[in-house]
Amino acid sequence: MTHRLALFALPLLAACATPGQSDAQLAGTRWTFVTIDGQAPVSNRTELTIEANRIGANVGCNGMGSDLKIEGGRLVTNGVISTKMFCEPIATQEMAVGALLDASPSYRLVGDRLTLTSPGHRVELKRVN
Repeated sequence: MTHRLALFALPLLAACATPGQSDAQLAGTRWTFVTIDGQAPVSNRTELTIEANRIGANVGCNGMGSDLKIEGGRLVTNGVISTKMFCEPIATQEMAVGALLDASPSYRLVGDRLTLTSPGHRVELKRVN
């Protein structure tokens, strides 16, 4: 009897870990950058916001954003746009974050930490709200 109960519970447990639940947990959240390509952010004024259909970021100077679909473990963007002020030394990190978001990064959510990864770029974020 115990074995049958365990076999019955396995699919239910697997259903609890589906990407859809993580997707729902991301909408309406705000994050701060902990690392950008392995380095601490140059600015202490960083932010990433995720809404149901929009993503926005600021690494300390320019604002950037895109339409967004959260699906299949990815943040699927549609052409990230950005303001174009040149802010040294933030520019390198801004370009990295822009390229990352433009590449529709995969994400991993564990507690209050979010990791976004694309070919060539990776950021780690901490949840603010």
